[in-house]
Amino acid sequence: MRPLILLLCAKCCGYKGRKHIQLAAVIEFIHTATLLHDDVVDASGTRRGRPSANHVWGNGASILVGDFLYSRAFEMMIETDSMEVMRIMASATNAIAEGEVLQLINSFSAGTTEDQYMDTIERKTAKLFESAAHIAGVISDQKPEINHCLAGYGLHLGTSFQLIDDILDYIADDTFMGKDLGDDLAEGKLTLPLIHALERADSEHRQSLSDAIENRDRKRISEILEIVKAAGSIDYTLEKAYSHTETARNYAGQLPPNKYRDALMALAEFSVARNR
Repeated sequence: MRPLILLLCAKCCGYKGRKHIQLAAVIEFIHTATLLHDDVVDASGTRRGRPSANHVWGNGASILVGDFLYSRAFEMMIETDSMEVMRIMASATNAIAEGEVLQLINSFSAGTTEDQYMDTIERKTAKLFESAAHIAGVISDQKPEINHCLAGYGLHLGTSFQLIDDILDYIADDTFMGKDLGDDLAEGKLTLPLIHALERADSEHRQSLSDAIENRDRKRISEILEIVKAAGSIDYTLEKAYSHTETARNYAGQLPPNKYRDALMALAEFSVARNR
């Protein structure tokens, strides 16, 4: 998704060079590095339905390879000879690290608020989407107003994408997601459906949710899902995702009209269609 956004945005802006290809690889290197580090922090044994790198080769190797991908990404960025691209990506990687720390701080905390969570996913997930779109405009020498629209498109698309992932952790089968239902719960990650349910559920159900969070109890996922559904939390999260998707489409609508803009609009629709 992330490199695709960069490639489509560059083409939408009429870019004719080849820097967009190298920068798309940079974006994916950074994304892959975050996944390697995430799996170590979360002690995950699988990634997309297969044994994770840390499970196969150990934590040390995963961390070092992740570090290598980060450093190689910045080497490749330097080759584009653009200080603005470097500034955007340095800010993005810093924000991603902040998001990871915020998520770690809020792990297993039933007191996590919606605002805290939205701040976390903006940094941890949406920022890289935003940067991918923004640097496409930078290398295309676009005016500030177009770069603003590109960045806004990426930010809101990334937010919507993460919110749908939150929903899928409760309703998708493991074949579709490549992981077991309730993995976020087992890893202590409070996502929006659970946060909303904690705010809306009665005292008995709230206690059940808190106990499951503190004990990493995936075995109670069916009970948790019923509470989350009864609180309207799946629908609430879906509405938030649709709202961010619509905002992303509005930003895309201000870009130059061509088939690549149409593809960006369709990509925004796909971000929420994954729940069906």
